[in-house]
Amino acid sequence: MSQQIRAELISVGTELLLGQIANTNAQWISKHLANSGISVYYHTVVGDNLARLAQVFENSKRSDVVIVTGGLGPTEDDLTREAFQQTTGLSIIEHEPTIQSIEEYFKRTNRQMTPNNRKQANIFEGSIVFENSVGIAPGIAIDYNDTTYIFTPGVPSEMKAIMSEFVIPHLVQKYHLNHIIHSKVLRFIGIGESQLEHELQTLISNQTNPTIAPLAKEGEVTLRLSAFADNKEDATQLINTTEKEILSIVGNYLYGYDDETIAQKVVERLKENQLTIASAESLTGGLFSSTIVDIPEASHVLNGAATVYSPTAKEHVLDIPELIISKHGTVSSECAELMAKQVKKLYQSDIGISFTGVAGPTMSEGKDVGTVFISICDQYDNCHTVKHLFNGNRFTIRTRAVKKGLERLYQLIK
Repeated sequence: MSQQIRAELISVGTELLLGQIANTNAQWISKHLANSGISVYYHTVVGDNLARLAQVFENSKRSDVVIVTGGLGPTEDDLTREAFQQTTGLSIIEHEPTIQSIEEYFKRTNRQMTPNNRKQANIFEGSIVFENSVGIAPGIAIDYNDTTYIFTPGVPSEMKAIMSEFVIPHLVQKYHLNHIIHSKVLRFIGIGESQLEHELQTLISNQTNPTIAPLAKEGEVTLRLSAFADNKEDATQLINTTEKEILSIVGNYLYGYDDETIAQKVVERLKENQLTIASAESLTGGLFSSTIVDIPEASHVLNGAATVYSPTAKEHVLDIPELIISKHGTVSSECAELMAKQVKKLYQSDIGISFTGVAGPTMSEGKDVGTVFISICDQYDNCHTVKHLFNGNRFTIRTRAVKKGLERLYQLIK
């Protein structure tokens, strides 16, 4: 097996630090490098500051390959070349073919070329230049002190074009790469991150190849298995072996893989079993039905949805008796169960599900914020009502309630 190449990504731009734009470049590059067998060890984001940029370049000597995005434009705050020159002492020269290309671009678009645009044709002496087929500033590759540095513009479309057309093929050839990093995501629901890690402690502690990376999401947990091998078939075999060990311990909580969602799996299960569903929603305000409708072929399983936020709506739309509301309140197991029964009947569905509770910010009917009752009436008219207590703000409580409802539906149909 070929040696493992250590890569580092440096994203340049104050707007990234301010949160004005998301750093999607790093995500894209990491994924495509992994597919080529290059492991990314570090992500760094640095603003448009000469001294801080230079310090980042000093630290980058730890890596075999450093890919830098951003800071190659024509303005005064585009300082990537200058910072790298300050660190290395390399000469900056104007690349004649690039300046010609820039001049032709401005003529072709009938625009006035300002003097600062010449800056985008600057490269390091002795570097390899990669043509920018969708923009102006080219990509640059230069070896310095046993590290290969790659520079691309920060505009995502330009970066992707240069990386795909030139940089990745260049690195594959340079390092004689004949191996890949392959990943698979296992998705679990109904088990917390800490419990999952506890159950898999021995496997996680002894991980080598593939690696096991837990990640908690809203209402669920994922495990990313990543294998390093000479080809995809070998990597897949390594992953499959580890996956079998994991599922022998926590397989009851597995619901899907990779980009699958619990809503998608619920819709699939309903369709497979030729079951329809209807929802009655109070605190979730239609979020459950909206989540279902986001899934293709939802029309095969969702008959209807009633958003009954007020007590009056519950009475008039679902015929919830006023006596039930006055005696038990709208945030109660009694009200939740009737909501599920009545919406099932209203839309002539096999299954009815209801959500009622307190999203906050203050208590309601003497119930704490985060108190949620979810009731499911199945195709046999059996009703299952559970009280839950969720933490977080209004959005988080509503989101967790929907996720818990989907989890319970999945387990019920399963």
